[in-house]
Amino acid sequence: QVQLVESGGGLVQAGGSLRLSCAASGRTFTSYAMGWFRQAPGKDREFVAAISWGGGSTRYADSVKGRFTISRDNAKNTVYLQMNSLKPEDTAVYYCAATNHGTWLFGAGPGDLRDFGSWGQGTQVTVSS
Repeated sequence: QVQLVESGGGLVQAGGSLRLSCAASGRTFTSYAMGWFRQAPGKDREFVAAISWGGGSTRYADSVKGRFTISRDNAKNTVYLQMNSLKPEDTAVYYCAATNHGTWLFGAGPGDLRDFGSWGQGTQVTVSS
């Protein structure tokens, strides 16, 4: 499995921006599609965005489309989530995850959260109103 470490979370006012990073180690980074998920208190973990192994395909949840951008730098073994126009409802713990499941690997999904076998520890994002 690949090891994942997220960073970049914090407190921001509504309308602001944050960029999350997820550094991967342990296995060949290009063997994995990468995803970002989030979990708010009392709610289930939900899909946010995904990117295929080469970066050519991306997918977003409707709630973040047009505001968030996922990207990856395979030379640095890192995936990013640029979050703009943040809203209080974006407040959650954000998790980076990796999968070598076929639908994600080449087409960035769709699929199931359970397709992702490696997870980071999460980073808190809090958006104040």
